Amino acid sequence: MITIKKDTFAFLEELIANNDRTWFLENKIRYEVSKKNIEDFADEIIKGLLKIDSSISKVITAKQCVMRIYRDVRFSKDKSPYKNNFGISIAARGKGNNGEGYYIHIAPNSSFVAGGYFMPQGEHLKAIRQEIDYNAKDLIKIIENKEFKDYFLGFNQDLKLKTTPKGYDADNPSINLLKLKSFTVSHSYTDDELMSDGAVEKVLKGLKLIHPLNVFLAQAIL
Repeated sequence: MITIKKDTFAFLEELIANNDRTWFLENKIRYEVSKKNIEDFADEIIKGLLKIDSSISKVITAKQCVMRIYRDVRFSKDKSPYKNNFGISIAARGKGNNGEGYYIHIAPNSSFVAGGYFMPQGEHLKAIRQEIDYNAKDLIKIIENKEFKDYFLGFNQDLKLKTTPKGYDADNPSINLLKLKSFTVSHSYTDDELMSDGAVEKVLKGLKLIHPLNVFLAQAIL
């Protein structure tokens, strides 16, 4: 069974404490071994997701989905050269394209699965809000499903307008959904869960629950 290995979490824990190029180069072999573990895990996730979401490319590979550990520090006050996590991003529209997708975050004591559409811009945000206005019942059916609700506890609320979006009235019955600027949900896992047999199945359960939400969002931005 493919799991996230204890050594992978140990590498990340030490990277958090020693986020500099000297330490990283001295531990480059450990990084490569940990990255291979993440790619093997991603391979299994992709195999399962292809059975759930037919919009995912059948030739997608783990190497395409595992994100770079190197940070872009050009515009950041934090000049740490490396991320403190491994990320797996699987998007129906392909790497680098805006749209709905799935994300798996691997980090000591803060791993999670997420999905939906993070911060849609311009026309996509307008189209999603229009779809909610016209067909809110379809979205509500997805997010009010008991299993979905128990697993995710609703949309992440960090990115939300304080006022009503342009073109909509405050008394619109879907105003709380229309105020959202990001349409994502997430569910956390413990390190033990991801190091145990059945870790792939646990993550795939979350992705399967996210799939109807992604279908709704995809239809909105067609």
